[in-house]
This record gives sequence, structure tokens and C-alpha cells, in this order.
Amino acid sequence: MIVAPELMTSHWLNTEQPLTLRDLRGKVVAIEAFQMLCPGCVSHGLPQARRIADTFSPDDVAVIGLHCVFEHHDVQGRREALEAFLHEYRIGFPIAMDAPSGRDVPKTMAAYELRGTPTLLLIDRKGRLRKKAFGSVDDLALGAEIMGLLQEARLQEDGESDLEPSACEEGGCLVPSNGMR
Repeated sequence: MIVAPELMTSHWLNTEQPLTLRDLRGKVVAIEAFQMLCPGCVSHGLPQARRIADTFSPDDVAVIGLHCVFEHHDVQGRREALEAFLHEYRIGFPIAMDAPSGRDVPKTMAAYELRGTPTLLLIDRKGRLRKKAFGSVDDLALGAEIMGLLQEARLQEDGESDLEPSACEEGGCLVPSNGMR
């Protein structure tokens, strides 16, 4: 697993101060990469991010929107346009505007090698990228993954498991070498 690259932003909305992944260590972080003119983002990605924010305690899970402008720069790249969009869609969780790179793809989007929007990123409590999903993600499966990341951290804190997070991959989790308890 890799440590999640830090967000490279030009502006932050819906928060009093810029957020950093380093400052959010200890929480699971769900990042929804979106564009305000992307139909999938408006119909699936952003509503799902809102459901995550409404379902999980902010003490455990931080939800961040990452506005990645890779097309229609003159319209979508304006802070005022994004502020109006967030107001109209009643999006209250923190939103970062991905820093332009001088090319079509902004900096954070390039660092995470995102294919497009919407893309959901899950980062564990230790700051490691655990999921990168392009397109629509099933709510039930996502909720289970987030709960797994929260439980994983609790088990390690309580000393109840020798299973390291690295033993789990997308396809499944390995049994600890000392067997089942």
C-alpha cells in the first residue's frame, strides 16, 4: 500500500482552513473527485459523498470533495461558479479545488492517476490509499469497506488482532499466520 499523496489545491470551500491528509491521520478519509458539469458526479458521486458524511461520525470519517477541472476550464475553473453550484446542491462538506497544472489534468488528479470523474478515494487512518474507484460505487459495499477500515484500526488499537492491514487486498484478506482466534 502506498501513502496517499497530499492534496494540491488552489482554494478550499466549506471549511475555515485548508485541510491536509497529514492532519486527518487517525480518521478514514473519503475523497470524491468530481466536476460540477459531470452528470455522473451530480447524480451519483456527490450524493454518495453526502450520504457518507451523514452516516459516519466526523470523528471517524472525513469527507472531502475534490473539484478536478480537466475540461471547460473557463467555466468550471471559477471559484464563484463552484460556490454557486455547492449552494444550489446544498453540499456542506469541505471542497478542495484541485490546483491547475498548466495542462489539462490538474495536479492532484495527476498525482493519483485518476481516469476521470467521479472517482472515489478511500484513505485509511494511517494515511494509506486503500481504494480508488472510477464511476458508480455501490453504497452497501462502500459502507462495508469504510466499516472494515474503522474496525481494522480499532482491532489494532485494542490488540485483538495480529492481522495487519497489508494482509487485505481488493480480492480478500489472508488469515493471520497464527491461525484464527
